[in-house]
Amino acid sequence: MSTDTETFLGRCTCGEVKYRMTSKPLFVHCCHCRWCQRESGGAFAINAMIEADRVALLEGEPEAILVPTPSGGGQKVFRCPSCRVSLWSNYLRAGELVRFVRVGTLEEPDRLPPDIHIHTVSKQPWITLPDDVLVMENYYDNKDHWPAESLERLKQLAG
Repeated sequence: MSTDTETFLGRCTCGEVKYRMTSKPLFVHCCHCRWCQRESGGAFAINAMIEADRVALLEGEPEAILVPTPSGGGQKVFRCPSCRVSLWSNYLRAGELVRFVRVGTLEEPDRLPPDIHIHTVSKQPWITLPDDVLVMENYYDNKDHWPAESLERLKQLAG
């Protein structure tokens, strides 16, 4: 499908904040680090990285909360002001141009399976990873694993 026509609808639990991703994401991470486990309250976090201008707010206004990260750079987590569900974040080191959308807040999260599993050195031992998806013990270099189209989109963001 064309990135210009593929869209994804998402919302918080209470429905006060609704949004649309106006294209497919750059890349989808399933992060198994302890920080993401703590923040999500689960075994991992799945984030769809996408250009901020491709996330259109349809209803409501999420609240930005600055939280620390293991790297020390921090992130702004955008949450519904009522139900407090985390919708997306901006990592301060990555800047405001890329959002990390929580795939679980999408109406059809099954449409965006992970492209890569990262920080698997700290994954829960009862999680079995699929053989057909990239697996990294820690982080990685985008140039080594992202599709050429996504790298080009990222390059355009950088100017």
